[in-house]
Amino acid sequence: MRWALVKVCVAVTTMVVVAFAVPLGLVIREMARDRAFSNAEREAAAIAPALSITTDRAELERVVASAASDAGMAVHIPAGGDSGGSGATGGAGGRQQAVDIGRQRAADKDIAMTRKLGRASTTEVPGGSTLLQPVALSSGEIAVVEVYVPEAEVTNGLGTAWAVLAGVGVALIVGSVAVADRLGVRMVQPAQRLVESAHELGEGKLGARVPEEGPTELRLAAVAFNSMADQVVQLLANERELAADLSHRLRTPLTVLRLNAASLGDGPAAEQTRAAVAQLEREVDTIIRTARDAKPQTAAVGVGVGCDAAEVVRERMDFWSALAEDEGRKVRVAGVDRPVRIPVARADLVAALDALLGNVFRHTAEGTAFAVDVHNGEDAVIVLVSDAGPGIADPRAAMARGRGSGADGSTGLGLDIVSRLAESTGGDVRIGRSVLGGTEVRIWIQLDGREPERRGHRGAVRRRRPATLVSTFNRSRSLP
Repeated sequence: MRWALVKVCVAVTTMVVVAFAVPLGLVIREMARDRAFSNAEREAAAIAPALSITTDRAELERVVASAASDAGMAVHIPAGGDSGGSGATGGAGGRQQAVDIGRQRAADKDIAMTRKLGRASTTEVPGGSTLLQPVALSSGEIAVVEVYVPEAEVTNGLGTAWAVLAGVGVALIVGSVAVADRLGVRMVQPAQRLVESAHELGEGKLGARVPEEGPTELRLAAVAFNSMADQVVQLLANERELAADLSHRLRTPLTVLRLNAASLGDGPAAEQTRAAVAQLEREVDTIIRTARDAKPQTAAVGVGVGCDAAEVVRERMDFWSALAEDEGRKVRVAGVDRPVRIPVARADLVAALDALLGNVFRHTAEGTAFAVDVHNGEDAVIVLVSDAGPGIADPRAAMARGRGSGADGSTGLGLDIVSRLAESTGGDVRIGRSVLGGTEVRIWIQLDGREPERRGHRGAVRRRRPATLVSTFNRSRSLP
């Protein structure tokens, strides 16, 4: 916008300068020409009194020499009439001979035409122009005074005047550019601040606001943006309060469930039930504390944030293995014999694994085997959860948040939790057919901290995977 305003002002100012400067330059040229010929007319007028008194050559030469500033004047007196006792005579009537004083530059026909018409005229000659001024003699004849006007005299001062005019035009254009630039800055800066605040709000900085300054339209846009941001903060606060209130309502049935579990006595089933109730209570408390927090929660990916994926997998498999043993399920765990650091918070990885393993127990029959594999590479880690169940008929629909079938109690949020975990590191989630014959959920966790790439649909990215990790992963799938 800023450069657009500058270009518009330059174009408009240039047109105005040209519209005024060109006619003014032509007027200046005509004024210079009129000045030069006015001087020539004054010089010719100075000879007229002498010609009306005498036509003697010697007298006229003295008058011409005193009246003309240079050798640019000539006098042409025709032959005829009585000499009146002056000048050379010839014939019985004493007729006077033609007299020419000075250098003649004009053509004879032009001089004759001026004498015939009896009015002044100008004619072009080599090096300039001549002014032909007719003067009536006492004998009734018409003499012609020729005044030479050089081209340099006609254009004297014209170059300086045009240069001054051009300088004024350039100064006007430069001034308009400066004014347009200041106006552009006054308009662009508020717009840039509006864009920056919008980006900050999109990044989760809910305190981003726009100063209400600049043109009227931008001030109104700033007011609307600030009002929208305040409303977003209020809506988020209401949502957090609602989540906290709903979670708090679960404490009453949890208390009853905990008391009932305490009365079950001893035994593996009782211990598992009490452990599940305790974990559920901890999760509810975590939800309440998170919902009450005034700061928005964002994915924690960066220096100093992460966990050991192998340790988390071992811990969660110990928990789920007890339930799997009761249902007669075969369990296999691989790749957790050494630490595997990933840039994911421990609680997030626990939630993702519990979501996937809970789906296995919820959507497959008792006795269905499942496995969890961890593959560690130089720049990525793959966590693979597979089962021997019937599989997922439409993986794309399963990856869409909230599109569970409803018949089996599925909400679709579990896979969304897993997907957001992977995408926070720049990775993704793929659903396919496992080597066990059922569903395979592959979580790709990027280790280099790159920004998530644009996706055509959830769970699919356009990126070439590292050849080393892909080959290792493919080989491991073929192992029994």
